[in-house]
Amino acid sequence: MNKPVRRIAIFTGALILSLLLQATWVQFVRGDELAGHEKNRRVAIAGFSQPRGNIIVGGRPVTGSTETDGDLKYKRTFTDGEMYAPVTGFSSQSYGSSYLEGVNDKLLSGADGRLLLQHPTDMLSGRKPRGGDVVTTIDPKAQKAAYEGLGDRKGAVVALDPRTGRILAAASTPSYDPSVFAGNTKKDQAAWEALQKDPDKPMNNRALRETYPPGSTFKIVTAAAALENGLYTDVNASTDSPDPWIMPGTVTRLPNQNPNAPCRNASLNVAMQNSCNTVYGKAGSDLGEDKMRGTAEKFGFNQQYFVPVRASKSTFPSGINTSQTAMAGIGQGSLTATPLQVAMMTAAIANDGKLMKPYMVEELRGPDLSTIEKHEPEQMSQAVSPEVAKKIQQMMEDTATKGTGKAALIDGVTVGGKTGTAERGKDQKNLAWFISYAKTSDGSPVAVAVMVDPDDSVPDDEISGGRLAGPIAKKVMRAVLDK
Repeated sequence: MNKPVRRIAIFTGALILSLLLQATWVQFVRGDELAGHEKNRRVAIAGFSQPRGNIIVGGRPVTGSTETDGDLKYKRTFTDGEMYAPVTGFSSQSYGSSYLEGVNDKLLSGADGRLLLQHPTDMLSGRKPRGGDVVTTIDPKAQKAAYEGLGDRKGAVVALDPRTGRILAAASTPSYDPSVFAGNTKKDQAAWEALQKDPDKPMNNRALRETYPPGSTFKIVTAAAALENGLYTDVNASTDSPDPWIMPGTVTRLPNQNPNAPCRNASLNVAMQNSCNTVYGKAGSDLGEDKMRGTAEKFGFNQQYFVPVRASKSTFPSGINTSQTAMAGIGQGSLTATPLQVAMMTAAIANDGKLMKPYMVEELRGPDLSTIEKHEPEQMSQAVSPEVAKKIQQMMEDTATKGTGKAALIDGVTVGGKTGTAERGKDQKNLAWFISYAKTSDGSPVAVAVMVDPDDSVPDDEISGGRLAGPIAKKVMRAVLDK
């Protein structure tokens, strides 16, 4: 073989070898990556080739699937979409999925390997498994009461079963209907773009993903810290709390919302009933940052958790001085919390100090209704001792009957409550909060946190937790109790 022919043969052989190596790399090394790539149209076609499994509330599906004319054969439908959007999230042919639709996408679409394991005949036949169902903990009556109670106001409601951590309601307003952009038409695109531009941000999940100053609702945590750490022992004994009180290191008086309230040296109980900032702010300052933060963390602050949807972290700040700790003690300053977190701290008190991990999925099941995965209640912490929790229950129940929490009272039921009005700075309306629980003979089946974010139509002097948020909490508790 002469030299030019030999060079051509070597070059051709090198080309063939490189092609073989590239084919091997693409097929075996990057195969899964490319098969699942978001721009691989075949993935989308396969994902929407059959009806999805459903999300179940109260034994009935709140989702469905309908046929389309395109190559993506099925698109998602939602029943009472606006009411359940903070729970279901969306599933869109163009924009992906979120919340329970996203977390459980493989199960709902039939791509979950556990479905094949349950039905090996599908594996042998090559038939794609049908999608499974997600059974939620949501109580449809409680969700409806929460959503309708909020009405056209911005706000959020979270209701929990303190005994287990089951999320009974998670409402956020304003909301949106996930059905309007479930497809991939120009109409769907226009609906999506309109939601993105809406200044009221209807797609924000105010119940799980937005944080706010919790205001005076946090005083139940400050009370827990004061009692757990021995700052006070008797909730009905006088405290060392002057009124006015000058915050340490400042010349600033900490004001009480009601200047005529009996806050001077008031007991923890009387101060809870009248929401005295001076008593609880001074208690936070006296305890100090470390003890306050330690107690807050036992209630779930500064922790990341999933329900299984990711919830935003609520924060008790570090590196704050005594004056800033005083502000944290009344739920202000740089302290922030989600409505879920506020419901959790309420539930822990109602459950004799035991904080259960919140969850909104009871069961994952196959298309034949067989159980694939079942949730078991899990304790997160013992936030406070049972003895301390019972003392705070006494204060919350006295607040409901004698103080600012009367809006949540239900005939024949023991109710504990606490109002909150949270300041957010210049040019922003105060937030109205209300927390409550109802007790029956077998414990507390429901604890509720309500947050209302008033618009400019509400006069400042009408913004209070008892006025705006308390009636909503009562409706939700009654829905759970079915009273």
